[in-house]
Amino acid sequence: MSARAVIELSGHIIDSMLLPRVMDSVMDMGATFHVEEFRVGTRLDEPSFARLTIEADTEERLAAVVAACQQHGAAVVGAANATTEPAPSDGVFPDTFYTTTSQPTSVRVAGEWVGVEDIEMDCGVVIANGVARAVPVSDVRAGEAVVVGRAGVRIVPVERGRGKEVFGFTTSSLSPEKPKHQVIRELAGTMREVRARDGRICFVGGPAIIHTGGGPHLARLITAGYVQVLFAGNGLAAHDIESQFFGTSLGLGLEKGLPIESGHELHMRTVNRIRAAGGIRAAVESGILRRGVMYECVRNGVEYVLAGSIRDDGPLPDVVTDMLEARRRMRIALAGVDLCIMCASMLHAIATGNLLPA
Repeated sequence: MSARAVIELSGHIIDSMLLPRVMDSVMDMGATFHVEEFRVGTRLDEPSFARLTIEADTEERLAAVVAACQQHGAAVVGAANATTEPAPSDGVFPDTFYTTTSQPTSVRVAGEWVGVEDIEMDCGVVIANGVARAVPVSDVRAGEAVVVGRAGVRIVPVERGRGKEVFGFTTSSLSPEKPKHQVIRELAGTMREVRARDGRICFVGGPAIIHTGGGPHLARLITAGYVQVLFAGNGLAAHDIESQFFGTSLGLGLEKGLPIESGHELHMRTVNRIRAAGGIRAAVESGILRRGVMYECVRNGVEYVLAGSIRDDGPLPDVVTDMLEARRRMRIALAGVDLCIMCASMLHAIATGNLLPA
């Protein structure tokens, strides 16, 4: 005897390729589907709708197929409430906890769909007093009600409209044939639009920005009010301050691009001088540091998080060396951010992307 389930999809399910992906998933996993209802939106702002009956040879296969369809935004008709189990101890989820994606997610609580707050990748979902929120495993506490399994969970993938974004996290591609000036112009236009409505921009950067002479340009963006949050590591801050103290970056003269005598010592002399001052802010306030990216961050009230790594020299006293603490500070700083620009730091870009909703 076969097992059946009815699923529904709505929205821009054709432009976003959600409906074809659902159909492919059903067939690839050895099940079949029958289209019960299909309405195609005829205007750009009109959603489409599809209702499908899925049939599989076993309940186990059906459950797997439905779970795959849910990843593409399918909602199960007559879905049960989400199931929860208590966290066994601090920092530990139940074995079968539901793992979040960055996509908007809802869970069914007492017969109602409740949006999951603070959504980000690789978290669990904790339900308390009718409120669902994404919680990192390091923050869950013993006894909290954690969603387990996929029953009563609904994902709403971000739909792809007919418009084209300048960039997308891990989805955009640049080729040597693309006119870079056009891409830069479009990004600049987006930045202006965000700031015109008093939105917040986060800039994630690496030391190559300083090493290639881009530091003054980033500092100008900060001065002009186009950066409200800066994420970086010890490298960007140390190179930036070294460039202000000595005109070098890792001992390489920024004017001529040539190494200078004993230049390899200068980044450590920079770190030592800032440590002696009591930190970057103290160095700015005392007049030791008078220009540059970090100077402008302090002067313009830009919230910055310098997340450290095992390779850091020093590091500077402002660098957060506890990974979990750095992530918590980044998570807090990202609240209300409308645009995130990631440049020259794969480590920090991926870390930031994992904290952002889709």
